[in-house]
Amino acid sequence: MAHVHRVVVLAVDGVYPFELGIPSRVFGAADGRYEVLTCSVDGRPVRTNADFSITVEHGPEALHSADTVVIPPFTASPIPQEVPAAMVAALAYVAPGTRLVSICTGAFVLAAAGLLNGRPATTHWVVADLFRDCFPQVALDPDVLFIDDGDVVTSAGAASGLDVCLHLVRRDHGSEVANRVARMCVVPPWRDGGQAQYIEQPVPETTANGTAAARQWALENLHQPLTLSDLAKQSHMSLRTFARRFNEEVGMSPGRWLIQQRLARARHLLESTDLAVDEIAAQVGFAADTSLRQHLHAAIGVSPLAYRRTFRGALSSNR
Repeated sequence: MAHVHRVVVLAVDGVYPFELGIPSRVFGAADGRYEVLTCSVDGRPVRTNADFSITVEHGPEALHSADTVVIPPFTASPIPQEVPAAMVAALAYVAPGTRLVSICTGAFVLAAAGLLNGRPATTHWVVADLFRDCFPQVALDPDVLFIDDGDVVTSAGAASGLDVCLHLVRRDHGSEVANRVARMCVVPPWRDGGQAQYIEQPVPETTANGTAAARQWALENLHQPLTLSDLAKQSHMSLRTFARRFNEEVGMSPGRWLIQQRLARARHLLESTDLAVDEIAAQVGFAADTSLRQHLHAAIGVSPLAYRRTFRGALSSNR
């Protein structure tokens, strides 16, 4: 019988109810592959940032049996730069090697506990400057939706909790399972760009054309050797205007976005078909299989065949 991965969500005073419920909703839709428990630092009811409190079924001892621990965001004034004694005692239950995940300001707890020192991490862009001031030893990147650093995974604000939980399902069981979970939750399997697209900035003029139609056209023609000129023509813009508008709307350059889409399609084909690597490279628009290998290795650190072995094996063993 396949191991059921236990996810334990640690609710702290001031927790946001929406984000607190994300792990249960996402992991709970993965056909029994996960068990989700919610605990508090002392087993007592937890005050939320809304007009109600919640009663949890477990105390901090539940953390000892966790395969993954999730720390949702919370409201606190001031946000802690040191871990409170009760939190220190609770985190002591976490076994070495347990995967740690933070959503939004949950990263402050991991950082204050010294668990992010020298590591890349992210949090909500609104508190990015405060985070840098408090924890200069952490390599903060406030422009991304989440950062997967192996056994520690951090994510940005609110809905990025959905992004990171779906990412972990994809990492654990492949895109087929993650896509099915996303459909059950009525959310996209992944979102383009990073949180840079949500940072407050001047709104483009409403009379200006957007780039959404060009992106959709590109997705329908990934097998073609698309250029920036091709995309700009679809939006009836000059190259410079298109590149600027694209970055404003998506949070990255058209070239980087195209590579991401080609890799996403390639990963799906590696998981769901027996096509040769050179055939997949051609179908997703890479000039040669060597280009696919290079980009995939740069993105996730493995070769196409190693990726296929990992996820086809994971899918087979869980069916």
